[in-house]
Amino acid sequence: MKKHIPIIFAMTLVSFASCKKDFIEQNNPNAVNVVDAFKSENDVLLAVNGAYTALRSSNNIGENSGLFTDERSDDTGRDDAQSNSGEPFQFGDFSILPSNTYLKAHWSNLYQTITRCNVITSNIDRVTFSNADIKEQYLAETKFIRALMYFQLVRKWGAVPLVTKQLTSNKEVTENTYRQSEAAVYAQIVEDLKAGLNSKLPNLQNGANAGRISKAAINGLLGQVYLTMYTTLADQKAENLANADTYLSAAYQMKPFGRLADVAYADVFDVNKKTNNPEIIFEIVNKQGDISYSSSIAANNQPLGETINSLKVTTGVGGNVTRDLVNEYEKNDPRAAFSIKFANSPQVQDYFITKYRDASSTASVNGYGGNNTPIIRYADVILMLAEVKMYQGNDALAIQYLDMVRERAGVPLYASARLTADYNSKYPTLKLAILHERRVELAFEHQRWFDLLRFFTTGELVAYFKAKPQSTFGNAKLANFSTKDRYFPIPLDEVKLDPARMYQNPGY
Repeated sequence: MKKHIPIIFAMTLVSFASCKKDFIEQNNPNAVNVVDAFKSENDVLLAVNGAYTALRSSNNIGENSGLFTDERSDDTGRDDAQSNSGEPFQFGDFSILPSNTYLKAHWSNLYQTITRCNVITSNIDRVTFSNADIKEQYLAETKFIRALMYFQLVRKWGAVPLVTKQLTSNKEVTENTYRQSEAAVYAQIVEDLKAGLNSKLPNLQNGANAGRISKAAINGLLGQVYLTMYTTLADQKAENLANADTYLSAAYQMKPFGRLADVAYADVFDVNKKTNNPEIIFEIVNKQGDISYSSSIAANNQPLGETINSLKVTTGVGGNVTRDLVNEYEKNDPRAAFSIKFANSPQVQDYFITKYRDASSTASVNGYGGNNTPIIRYADVILMLAEVKMYQGNDALAIQYLDMVRERAGVPLYASARLTADYNSKYPTLKLAILHERRVELAFEHQRWFDLLRFFTTGELVAYFKAKPQSTFGNAKLANFSTKDRYFPIPLDEVKLDPARMYQNPGY
């Protein structure tokens, strides 16, 4: 019988793509032995580019990965419970099974990207660099990506296997495949990110280097990590909150604009203005008109009979939006008109996503759009700073940050909004007001589920969902939501291999 080993970390042969002028323009040659792959500085660059490329997948954190975040939240969903044997529907219905193949693909892809990073960190010393700063830059980029992957894993599954070196045998893979505590995973994330702050990376990236990490990206992610640790872990709460403030403030101070209001909201997502987008800190870059590296999100979100997103003619229902989110937008909030639309086709008759658009001739009727995938942007950092200041008891400063985003959106500032009965009844506390602002500002950017996990304890989160009307969720059953849904189940194949060390999460 063939022995089965855990899929994570099992890749000992790596394929690295060739590098052209733009780092996302890559070919995919046959796999080569790792020892032979690391001979020159360019070989390392190819490997780092390969790690970046892995992020693009819908099974990773790419533009079409909302199944694992937005559909898990109260923002998007799907009404066809039978699509793809019902497996995607399980995410929004809170009826996900450990055997779900989409869940396993996501788990596997995140770990495969970590493996790529581990191969780089384990073999980079084989290469002699003419400039030590370049080596440190490649290490900083690699460790950032590894930290980003572990940040996804620890928030979605809790305790997970933690490996930071290349594993070269089945025995090593088996020995290292066991769940380690959330605290241990967070400690590694912090260590990886802080290492990059000592590099010569620029504060922000642009031009040909758009899509690569910067010191603002490192600071922004570090701030989010510490903020999550503050609300998630029992130990070192004061220190974690102070660190969140430090690193988010550092990222904010690197902004290339004066006021957020100087950057129009629609411009942030305009494919014709993305080259000089001052709000973006880190994003996945897509190439308009390119069959391999274009964006498909505009066309994928567009339903039958609509033309606002793309020239591509589609026949489905597009990117489904819950009525719960539709009801969240304040009256006359222009972000609503920009981000969602009601489809008038008799076959659809529902709201769909319009936040990402590319109806250009270059994108063509094939829907090869140029939309980039935002991962960290300044409105996100500003609202996290509002959150930090609120936790620190400095409501006045928290409101100042909150109002930066509201001013740019063109909605009443917080003090005025609170004078209206509807706003005050929906968001009676500053905490709920910040959560609301994050929801409407960052909709469909794969942030909402993580925000809910950070803002609420498990018990509070259950109560939050249970208080929502079923009518705003379509076919997804809110009654299914319980304490188990704080985490995903560990994929069944991993648990079966070692039920003791790869134990299942409660409730599954």
